Amino acid sequence: MGYNNAGAAAGAVKGLINLGDVSVPYLLQQIDGYNYGARAWATRALAGIGHPSALDHLQETALRDFSLSVRRSAAKGLGYIEWSKLSVSEASEGQKQATETLSKVLDDPEWVVRYAAVVGLQNLAISVDNQSLVNSIVEKLDHQLETDSELGVCARVKLALAEIDREL
Repeated sequence: MGYNNAGAAAGAVKGLINLGDVSVPYLLQQIDGYNYGARAWATRALAGIGHPSALDHLQETALRDFSLSVRRSAAKGLGYIEWSKLSVSEASEGQKQATETLSKVLDDPEWVVRYAAVVGLQNLAISVDNQSLVNSIVEKLDHQLETDSELGVCARVKLALAEIDREL
């Protein structure tokens, strides 16, 4: 995935996602700060797989990567972590961490990254059993709706709130 061939990389990501958990340790070991292309595609694969061991990488990347496309993939991926693969206490702590990270990402200067954070928060709210955390997510989305100047983000927040309300 480190070569400049988008078609091959997209195929590799799809294959890695289909392989699932078995590919996660390899992906996490191969990520480096120097090869943007490989990092971007690996982050997409990790986001698509949703294994909890990618949580730290996705959080760090969503907050600090220089590339908006990599931050976007990581933010969205935080909403698709398979929490059932963790103990109840680990899942609860991870969900809180993911919520905190996505809340910070809502302040990203790039609207596409904020949009992805909304998607991540929506899926997180739907997947957790902690009503207090869901309420916190809804409050954050309500605040985003009031403060974000980008119409696309606001439209996505409205959809997220409607989906959360419908699912819960």
